[in-house]
Amino acid sequence: MAKLRYLLFFMLCLHSFSGCKGADRVRHDHHNLAGDDQSDRIITGADQTEVYVRLLSGKKVGVVANQTSLTGGRHLVDVLLENKIDVRRAFAPEHGFRGEAGPGDKVQSGKDPRTGLPVISLYGSKKRPDPADVNDLDVVVFDIQDVGVRFYTYISTLHYVMEVCAEQGVEVMVLDRPNPNGFYVDGPVLKPDFSSFVGVAPIPVVHGLTVAEYAKMVNGEGWLRGKVKCKLSIVEMKNYDHSMMYALPVRPSPNLPDMEAIYFYPSLCFFEGAKVSVGRGTPYPFKVFGYPGYGKGEMKITPSDISGVITDPPYEGKECNVIDLRGKEKMILEKRKLMIEWIIEMYRSYPDKNTFFNNFFDKLAGTDVLRKSIIAGKSAEEIRSGWKSELDDYSRLREKYLIYK
Repeated sequence: MAKLRYLLFFMLCLHSFSGCKGADRVRHDHHNLAGDDQSDRIITGADQTEVYVRLLSGKKVGVVANQTSLTGGRHLVDVLLENKIDVRRAFAPEHGFRGEAGPGDKVQSGKDPRTGLPVISLYGSKKRPDPADVNDLDVVVFDIQDVGVRFYTYISTLHYVMEVCAEQGVEVMVLDRPNPNGFYVDGPVLKPDFSSFVGVAPIPVVHGLTVAEYAKMVNGEGWLRGKVKCKLSIVEMKNYDHSMMYALPVRPSPNLPDMEAIYFYPSLCFFEGAKVSVGRGTPYPFKVFGYPGYGKGEMKITPSDISGVITDPPYEGKECNVIDLRGKEKMILEKRKLMIEWIIEMYRSYPDKNTFFNNFFDKLAGTDVLRKSIIAGKSAEEIRSGWKSELDDYSRLREKYLIYK
């Protein structure tokens, strides 16, 4: 991968968001249904309106979407309705259909106030659709911006939607988008005993797939319940490959406000399973880490509720000494690996090691080996060597399902 290409583009887009518009290429059961465009801009699946409008015309449609489901600055559902597509209902993932819910908040079913469409929550009392939610549909369209990390729940929602649609004979169409962390693969591969909504499939923490590539892998490897196969169609991106930088046009969730946070998120989210603040409840979510009394802290923060973003953040109202990562994301672009060193440092420095980890840590890791290795005093290099073999196996598997090189 061209490191110079990374860094030059990184300097242009780090603190800004850029969108793309465009034309027509689709993939359906791994066959192209439309021609190529030679533009050098990244053109997302959602930006290829004429392609999916043609394919959806005359069909009964459901849509899984959120605030990132934009084309030309407009929400996908609004565009579909304007083009006379028969959208019967929408499905809302974590954070809601229009991004109105905070992290962990239950998303309520109801109606979209802008369109009047029924909205079925997939992040409340249920995480997967009921058969009755899809069995009157011909196709469910999935268009959500992911960040390329196993425990980021949008791909879990896709997994469950594919599962139920496959059981009901309903097609799933994925409008693909770039993976902003797609330039590396790292971390332990999830073990079946640790499967949960923050990790459904046996993939590593940083999986190096777009949403569509993930869908292909799930289908191809028989990972859906009962090994059912989903009728899957994909509107591919144009002019994208995994070595490219891509600044997201919209924050993908309330606590990932910009590209700095998105690059640090894979390494720092482990602290959600430990007695460490990652800056939730401050202006710096996923840009700092520490705890009250941490001796090597470079700055002080005091987490508090932020309306629409976070309630009851860790260490609310308590001053924390934290490491400040702002302006240092270049290390992720250069190292292309999880910063396990940070987890080790926090554990070793924490005064009460018996209470450092909580029950969520192993779910995030997808295994108990990482936690046990840290407790045993292993170095970052020893921990990485422990997952190297399974990561090599996964990397070979990944090659089978890549759409973009």
